[in-house]
Amino acid sequence: MSTPDARAQVVVDAPADRVYALVSDLPGLAGVAEEFAGGKWLGGVNQAQIGARFRGSNRRGIRFWTTVSTVTDASPSRFAFEVKSMGLPVSRWQYDIEPTDGGCQVTESTWDRRPGWFRPLTYFATGVTDRSVHNQRNIERTLASLKQAAES
Repeated sequence: MSTPDARAQVVVDAPADRVYALVSDLPGLAGVAEEFAGGKWLGGVNQAQIGARFRGSNRRGIRFWTTVSTVTDASPSRFAFEVKSMGLPVSRWQYDIEPTDGGCQVTESTWDRRPGWFRPLTYFATGVTDRSVHNQRNIERTLASLKQAAES
């Protein structure tokens, strides 16, 4: 796989399974993520599993947009999903969780999958011109929130 467009890590003083439960649960993820505001599992699925799909609601200020994501990894060490909008690839998001003595290290990564011609058009929905820089800041904030939620 190619190098992520944005990535950061945090050490969490909580068990890896607690962190996995937070990031793989749509309300839990919405509680810590910067742009992901919530989601709904599709097709009768009610939890993360490979191949499961969910409709995600995203927000940035007054802007709001939806996407459909497909879970590609759902194990205690990794939760990941591919995001589409209007049937077009948008991104991949991945949470790698490595147990450590007394906690775990979490790495959040994202890859921009948008076709070149589609990138300028996404500005109108999101208001973001430089998605890589914006996602880097979002990941850092999300990981800080995740650490706080998992440790409390």
